[in-house]
Order: sequence, then C-alpha cells, then structure tokens
Amino acid sequence: MATTKGNVIVGQSGGPTAVINSSLAGVYKTAKDRGAKKIYGMLHGIQGLLEERYVDLSKHITSDLDIELLKRTPSSYLGSCRYKLPEIKENTEIYDKIFGILDKLEIEYFFYIGGNDSMDTIKKLSDYAILNGSKIRFMGVPKTIDNDLAGTDHTPGFGSAAKYIGSITKEVIRDGLVYDQQSVTILEIMGRNAGWLTGAAALAKCEDCEGPDMIFLPEITFDVDEFMRKVADLHKKKKSVVVAVSEGVRVADGRYVCELTDGIDYVDAFGHRQLTGTARYLAEKISREVPGCKTRAIEFNSLQRCASHIVSRVDITEAYQVGAPP
Repeated sequence: MATTKGNVIVGQSGGPTAVINSSLAGVYKTAKDRGAKKIYGMLHGIQGLLEERYVDLSKHITSDLDIELLKRTPSSYLGSCRYKLPEIKENTEIYDKIFGILDKLEIEYFFYIGGNDSMDTIKKLSDYAILNGSKIRFMGVPKTIDNDLAGTDHTPGFGSAAKYIGSITKEVIRDGLVYDQQSVTILEIMGRNAGWLTGAAALAKCEDCEGPDMIFLPEITFDVDEFMRKVADLHKKKKSVVVAVSEGVRVADGRYVCELTDGIDYVDAFGHRQLTGTARYLAEKISREVPGCKTRAIEFNSLQRCASHIVSRVDITEAYQVGAPP
C-alpha cells in the first residue's frame, strides 16, 4: 500500500482461524505507518457495512501491546459473515449503497480478509469501482485453512490447522493400539475440493507413530467397494486401522459420499452444501459388513473450527474476545 492521506476500512469474512487477527493487525499497523487518517473496522464484514456498523479501530487498538495481543488472539476480532453480493447487473442498488457509505467515510483503501468467497466479494466491488470510475482501491487478504486460494503459495490459517490435525491424528492412532480387538476409526477432515488438510494427517507419522493407514483426498474418485476391500486386507495384518478421509470425497457418479446417507441439510449463501456424515456412513457400513469389528467416526470438520478459538500462549483480556468492539 502506497502512502495515503485518506481513510482505510478493513473487514473479516468467512470462517475464523487461529491467525486471522494477525492479518488484521498487519493491515492496521501498515495503514497507520503509511499515514492513514482513520482506520475503520467493519463489524461482521460486508453485511455489517451495509447496516453501517463499523468502528474506529484506533479507539480500540491504542498501543503496540494491543497490536501484539491482537496477533495472538484467535477467532475473528471484528466478527464475520457469510454474505454473498449479487451480480452487479442484477442489483446495482446494493453497490450504490456500499459505495455511498464508503464515500461518506472518505475511504481510499478497502481490505477484506477471507477465503474464496471473500475474494468473490472483493472482485465484485473492484469491478463496480472500475465501471463507475471510483478511485477506491480494493484488496483481498488471503485467509483459509483449506489452503486452496488461487494465486497463493500457502494461506494463513493452514499451518495451524495442519499442525492440529497431525497432532490429534497421532493421539487417535495411539489410543487405538491399547485394545486387543479389531477396530476401524474413520477421521473426517475438512476439505470440500482440496485435500491439503486431509493430507496433513500424514504429519502424524514419526518415530513413535506409523501414521494413518489410508488417506482419501477429494481430488481422487472414491470407490466404496475398493475401500472395503482395503480395510479387509489391512485387518489381516493389524487390529487397529485408522483412516483419514476428506469430507468432500465423491463417488464415480459425482455424489458426495455423505450424500449416500442423510448427512446434508443446509446450503449457505454461496451455494455450498454442508458436508457431514462421510465418516459416519463408512463406519456404519463396516460395522454392518464386518462382524465383531468396532468402528468409530470422528468429525474433524467441526473440531477444526473449535481449535480456531483456542488460545495457547498468552492470556487474552476481555477486550479481545469475539466481536469485542461495541
């Protein structure tokens, strides 16, 4: 960002991560160092901005210590949203409203921290600015634990989530070794179309842990019958089998494995279906078809989000909880 004499606004969108506030701290500090008059924070992203809900961040971040605390605070400090802007040609009124608010605040730079859907928002706003001759600069700040944002080498949020998956996978594997019984544990891990997080289960492999026995990624077609044959072959060699499977694995006809059961009951504003039930479906199938085999389904897709709220190194004051700005 070049030296600026105007104002800056920043928002956070989509799911939280353990490090999303580090990006916010970076935007704030850089804008301040480059001479921005005021740095506003949207409360609950673009949806909050439409309701003119924003704060002057300089009234909440008043020292270098505040910036350091913010860097280490998990979850989204400004709150978040999953709000899909319409196509420009479908509804120009909503864009006129947004730009009216930005003009009133004398905004020169607009930053939006998020993943693929947030970058969709930034692109639409940038396109509208070009069409209407607005001089506001729109910039997307990468964030997604899925590590699947186009044009990036890696995304903030992936590293901490991958470490979490590797650690807890190792614990599950070690736990399974204590029983003298055939067992299969299915770990369902986030990843609709990208297998980075599921692949991170391999980090469990080390001197005292052999790692998961099988890993299934969404990029490769999933064959349920072949899966069952592989489980049977593994049980000839060992009693405890641990499998890591992406929530987004699909069978040959394009259906998600979780669609083979009743696990989908929600579609968000961006048309993304809630994926849950893959591990449960596979565990129940094994339980039915392999007599005497103990099965367990563990869904990391919800645990990973919980992990984004865990503070490990510092004690955070009440002022740095989710949605703290009034």
